[in-house]
Amino acid sequence: MTIKINQQNNFFFTTAALIALLISASLVQVVPEGILEFIIEGLTVVTFIVCILSLRFDKTWYRFMVGLIFCWLAATLVRNIFNIVILDYLTLVLMFAFFGGAFRSIARQILFVGKVDTNKVIGSIALFLLMGLMWSIIYIFIVAISPESFVGIDARPWKENWSQLAYFSFVTLTTLGYGDISPQTPFAQVAVYMEAIAGVFYMAMVVASLVSVGLAQTQNDQRTLNG
Repeated sequence: MTIKINQQNNFFFTTAALIALLISASLVQVVPEGILEFIIEGLTVVTFIVCILSLRFDKTWYRFMVGLIFCWLAATLVRNIFNIVILDYLTLVLMFAFFGGAFRSIARQILFVGKVDTNKVIGSIALFLLMGLMWSIIYIFIVAISPESFVGIDARPWKENWSQLAYFSFVTLTTLGYGDISPQTPFAQVAVYMEAIAGVFYMAMVVASLVSVGLAQTQNDQRTLNG
C-alpha cells in the first residue's frame, strides 16, 4: 500500500517529521556525541524533505525552501569535510529560514481560509512546533554569544544543548515557566518574554481563525439548505 501526500493529509506528515526531529534532539544523554550529530543531521534532512513534499502545493514558497535545502546540505558537507566550526551557525541560520518559510506557507494554507477539517487542525500543531523550533535556534545563538545568558544551560556545542533549549522554548511558548532554566541577561530576558507573548497571541489567533472559518462554513451550509 502506497501512502501519498496530498492536500487532505499533508500536515500530518509535516507534524510527524517535526516531532521526530525534536525526539532526535532529546537523545543527547544516551547517544555518543559523534553519532548524535549524524542522527540530528539525518533527521533534519528527512524533515526538510517531508516538509517540501507536504508544502509543494504552495508554489510561492516551494522554490525558496528547495534552495535553502541545497544551501544547508552544501554548508553541512563542507563543515564535516573541513571541520569549519563556524559553518555550524550558518546551517542554523538556514534552518531558521527554512522553518520560517514553512511557517509562512502553512499559515497561508490554514488560517482564515477554506473549510475546517482535521488536516487543518493538525496544521495548527505544526505551526506551533515550528514556532518553538525557531525560538530554540534563537536561544542557541544567544548562548553562543553570551554563555552566561541562562541559568541551567552550560556552554557546550549547540547540538548538545538543543534538547534543553527546545524544552525551554516550548515551556516558555506555553507560558508554563517551570524555572529550572531561566534567563539572566537583559537580551535573553527580552527574547523570552517576546516568545511568551507570541505564544499567547498564536493561541488567540488560531482560535479566532477556526471559529470564524467554522461560522462561515455553517452559514454557507445553511444558505445551501435554504436555497
